[in-house]
Amino acid sequence: MKTIHLIGGGDVGGAKSHVLSLIKELGKHIDVTLVCYRKGPFHEDAVRMGIDSRVIRTGNILVDIRKTLKLVRENKYDIIHSHGAKANMIATIIRRITGIPVVTTIHSDYRLDYMNNLLKQFSFGVINMISLRKIDYHIGVSDSYRNMLIARRFNPQHVFTVYNGIPFDNEIPPCTRREFFDRYRIPFPEDAILVGIMARLDPVKDHETFIRAAAEVSRTNPKVRFIIAGPGDELRPRLEHLAEKLGVRDKICFTGMIHEPYDFFQIIDINVLTSTSESFPFVILEGARCCRATVSTRVGGLADLIESGVNGYLIKPGDWKALAGHLLELANDETKRAEMGRRLKEKAEKKFSLENMCKSQLEIYNRILRMESRIRKDGKLYDIAILGYYGYRNSGDEAILKSIVHSLLERNPDLSMVVFSRKPGETMRNTEVNAVNRFSLYHVLRVMKQTRLFLAGGGNLIQDNTSTRSILYYLCMLRLAKRYRTKTMLFANGIGPINRKVNWRSAAKVLNCLDAITLREPVSYEELKRMGVTKPIIHITSDPAILLNPVPSDKVDTIMASEGIPTDKPLIGISVRKWADMSYLDKIAALGDYCVERFDAHPVFIPMQHPSDVNVCESIIKKMKHKAWLIRNIYQPEELLGFTQRLTLMIGMRLHSLIYASNQMVPVLGLVYEPKVDAFLKEVSQPSAGSPLNMDFPQVCRVLEELWNNREAMREKLGRARERLVELANRNVDVALSLLNDS
Repeated sequence: MKTIHLIGGGDVGGAKSHVLSLIKELGKHIDVTLVCYRKGPFHEDAVRMGIDSRVIRTGNILVDIRKTLKLVRENKYDIIHSHGAKANMIATIIRRITGIPVVTTIHSDYRLDYMNNLLKQFSFGVINMISLRKIDYHIGVSDSYRNMLIARRFNPQHVFTVYNGIPFDNEIPPCTRREFFDRYRIPFPEDAILVGIMARLDPVKDHETFIRAAAEVSRTNPKVRFIIAGPGDELRPRLEHLAEKLGVRDKICFTGMIHEPYDFFQIIDINVLTSTSESFPFVILEGARCCRATVSTRVGGLADLIESGVNGYLIKPGDWKALAGHLLELANDETKRAEMGRRLKEKAEKKFSLENMCKSQLEIYNRILRMESRIRKDGKLYDIAILGYYGYRNSGDEAILKSIVHSLLERNPDLSMVVFSRKPGETMRNTEVNAVNRFSLYHVLRVMKQTRLFLAGGGNLIQDNTSTRSILYYLCMLRLAKRYRTKTMLFANGIGPINRKVNWRSAAKVLNCLDAITLREPVSYEELKRMGVTKPIIHITSDPAILLNPVPSDKVDTIMASEGIPTDKPLIGISVRKWADMSYLDKIAALGDYCVERFDAHPVFIPMQHPSDVNVCESIIKKMKHKAWLIRNIYQPEELLGFTQRLTLMIGMRLHSLIYASNQMVPVLGLVYEPKVDAFLKEVSQPSAGSPLNMDFPQVCRVLEELWNNREAMREKLGRARERLVELANRNVDVALSLLNDS
């Protein structure tokens, strides 16, 4: 494999350390070339490290591009890896000309770059933002930066994480305080407790918080001294004036640029970082290498290294009082400083080594080349496009989507997917695959042309109970996929009810053209037979949501605490929805009261779709004589599934409330508002309360009583049913992958 790295060449600090150490380590495994677009220390240090580093700087950007293009073509590189605004722009142009894939590393929040220079912000900053959108693959140097990019609508499957890493096995030349003090003219006594910050003098590093904390500490412990290390002539006078104003100018020393960072970390006692934004700063790792106790703002990926109170402290940006408190504590306790520093080094060495950084980067390169190879074969960007009732904050449908995505990626992590959603941003964050607006004709057509397999996935899509508009939308999307000769599958669907004859005929015609259909219940198969749909491969499977896993128990504890749900009595979940004339609300309220009086339990209403279910639940609670609880916040399906695990019984109208309960083997009583609910209850051998509109209240109470008394036997039934449903749900994935492999 041959890669070429492009960079401006004026980088300092963390970005410089990351790029040079990474390229040096990569050079042990693959062929790597570095191109700098200016002369200076960056290039000189690269050459000194034995890196194949070239300088391209002619004073004419077009000539620079032409020279870089010539170098790329002559050496036939497999991947271009860019760093920074100028490199990103040039890489984007070369990608367009040559087709060579480009990946860029995001070393900082690009929206905050050049924040102290308006001209650069609206020139280089804007150019960089445009270039980043044109580049296909992105790397964040922490999970928080990866999440930031996903939140800004970059394709989650093309955004990777490579944590900064440093060597832990090389020898560090020793440096004494006397040597360091003499070199940088530091007037402090050698036995002072030294608190240091190494960061360029830039507003984003927020040195003002450091200085304010220094003033607070100095009032209590006069033995503590402070060192600010880093370049930045523009901001220094302002910071010096602040120190003078707070009366600590004699306690703070500005050293300017430190050429050997480990000299600095060897002589300080406490390492500090006060940035308002970071990716994953090297200065924290370098301090950890020297076992230095650390206090930092909670930014970037630092929470992945620092466990606050265990191996360091994390504070909110700008909280100088909290910073001062931690500094005083550490300054007064040498043993604690040593212990925290030791623990920090242990974790850093385990997770943030240079070897791990290189390994992660090589895996990303290989994955990019595999994806690009598939794209070159047929010009398709996506393996699978998924359509359903997604982006409407319906927990059941979101559970279906997550289960589909996770099950497919579990089988093949390289699959590229895209979801049609009403809220693409939310869907991207929740599923970590790409998403587009389901109503944007431009995006729909573009995705259909670029997709190998189209799945209309989960739920009851082919029905007109909701509206004729709904069924026509899904039928049109299926027809459109076939028009673009995309393999097309109806994935784990329920069919019907279809009330209008014209919709019935249209559905039969479209469904007969599909490549495969999987159905979540036998009753849907009977409906397809009545419609005359016989041409596709048809399998009876089960709802994908049965494959979902709950969040860990501690997260459920957090949910219950935030919602104020007590734990002193059994919990009975109630899930209802708006339906028909809503005349059943009084009976549901009476049922909730019966649970309190007969079983000494707490009723908890669980909305599955916001805000409509919340409004219905509130109306019922107002009608009750006894207190009931309502889950008001919006939670991910895995979180609601985890909460369902805590229930003793579930009384459910929403189908997926029953599926969640069955998943966790919680006995259920179903309120049948549509045939799909009755079909599922029969599948898992659980009792029905009949239609909410025609509920025989005394009979329902008797059924509920029997369910309560036999709940352990019901749990056993659900356990057996769950095993069967999981096996059937996995068949959905088998069919989809077989179609994809045949495409």
